[in-house]
Amino acid sequence: MEKIKKILAHKIFKIIKWVFLILLGLFIILIIGRVIYRNNEEKTNEQVIKIHNTKLTLDDVMGKNLPPDPRALADKTVQGIDANKNGIRDDVELAVFKEYPNSAKTRAVLLQYALALQMEVVQPMVNTTTATEIVREQDRAGYCVSDTLVPRKSSEDSRSNADMEKINGFINFVENKQFNNKERKEMNNTFLKNLRSYSDLDKICDVDYSKLLN
Repeated sequence: MEKIKKILAHKIFKIIKWVFLILLGLFIILIIGRVIYRNNEEKTNEQVIKIHNTKLTLDDVMGKNLPPDPRALADKTVQGIDANKNGIRDDVELAVFKEYPNSAKTRAVLLQYALALQMEVVQPMVNTTTATEIVREQDRAGYCVSDTLVPRKSSEDSRSNADMEKINGFINFVENKQFNNKERKEMNNTFLKNLRSYSDLDKICDVDYSKLLN
């Protein structure tokens, strides 16, 4: 009888030991998971701040630091070349200046839109939060294109089909330059899969267009 009690006690001890080890393991996993989550959350918040602080400058609009033509290097990678480090892909930036050399307002809104599109491939951490914040910036830039280049007579006015065609023409010009090959189009599609519902940002453009004469 005593022997049986010792065997049962030993088994109970082993069960308690394994339960303790399992609970300890789960606790450690929980702590590690929490640390990883907080670390990712901090990195995401840092990226969101960076996304909304990335702005077009008046110097960019006026071409004070235009990059050299990247030529064959332009399409060597999905990110492309940004020699002047202003967040806009060089070949797209040069294409905007070539197409609109005499209109600073047009360059300003199109370069802002190109800057927002390029964020898709230069942000180091892309998840639902960062993807959504980038798209919010893209929408804001799109608003600047439409309201600067094809303004309404009043806030209540609806745009005509001809007006929408003009707006789409400007938007498509930048997008066709930005997503100019299969790899870039595929990355854009992958990026958009991270998108979630969102509200619009304040409709304030990066550059004060009242300072631009044309």
